[in-house]
Amino acid sequence: MNDVFHPNDSSATGGTIEVPIRDEMIRLGQLLKLAGVVDDGAQARSLIEDGEVRVDGEVERRRGRQVHPGSTVELGGTSIRVSSA
Repeated sequence: MNDVFHPNDSSATGGTIEVPIRDEMIRLGQLLKLAGVVDDGAQARSLIEDGEVRVDGEVERRRGRQVHPGSTVELGGTSIRVSSA
């Protein structure tokens, strides 16, 4: 079974979501929305401020944190792998 999911895949709970981005970076809050793991910016902000999000293994509490291709973001049992489009 393939454990890589794509944004907006209804089965994307747990496992790894591959998110390609066009630019050199994306803000953490935007990435969570693009990956489909949060419904809106308010939910992203709350999870980030509560220390529920890790970037490359470290808790990140800044919604505006720049995330680059090659980085991995974790939220609960879901990993988001950022790649270049």
